[in-house]
Amino acid sequence: MLMIIRTLRTLVLLVVVVAVLYLLACGLLLVFQRSLIYFPQPRAMGGIATVMELPRPDATIKVSIRPHTGPNAMIYFGGNAEDVSLNLLPFSQAFPDQALYLMHYRSFGGSTGSPSESTIIADAEALFDTAYKEHTHVTVVGRSLGTGVAIHVASERPAARLILITPYNSLLHIAIKRMPLFPVKWLLRDTFESWRYAPLISVPTLFIAAQDDHVIPRSSTEALLAHFKPGVATMTVIPDSGHNTLSDSPVYLELLGDGL
Repeated sequence: MLMIIRTLRTLVLLVVVVAVLYLLACGLLLVFQRSLIYFPQPRAMGGIATVMELPRPDATIKVSIRPHTGPNAMIYFGGNAEDVSLNLLPFSQAFPDQALYLMHYRSFGGSTGSPSESTIIADAEALFDTAYKEHTHVTVVGRSLGTGVAIHVASERPAARLILITPYNSLLHIAIKRMPLFPVKWLLRDTFESWRYAPLISVPTLFIAAQDDHVIPRSSTEALLAHFKPGVATMTVIPDSGHNTLSDSPVYLELLGDGL
């Protein structure tokens, strides 16, 4: 009998320890989740002539730019670990008739402040408003994490076109699948639920997907595509490419140009 009691006490203690460790893990996930989403990168390219400052009430946002007079402009929102300034030269060469605005998220590329879904989207909309004062035909482009920003902006601003590179249906849905042991639905603050805004888009939209994307499941991309109204969005898959390598394909810039 004494042995049974000791065994039960050990089991209870083990359950308590596991429960405490689980709650601790949930607490750490709640507190440090944004450090798992955003990986700020310094700005590698561009001097004073190619960097614009976008003043915000609580931050200063750096924007890598290529000024150009005319109606056409492209605004680019990058991935969660992307130095968008590295796109400045290839985009300038490939799209000579476009003014370019490549936004560095908060804490990226010299921008101040801390990144979050709400602040990034507010900054993005402010950038669109700034560009739209000078250009009447603004194409909004997003890559990876930035597709959630781009689709939100295009749903609320008069974008001429929308290009989504390796887009996802919902960051929340992806996180739930990757961390099934945790109550992600209740913990995740930045959910980037792009599917909510897809039905609001009416401008021509191009999806560019990688054939072998091990970061964004194809099912997530296709689920987002299904939320667009018929005839609005089309998808092109770049063969022999991955999530981080599709821009190395010789057809990448050509596809972007077709979507502008």
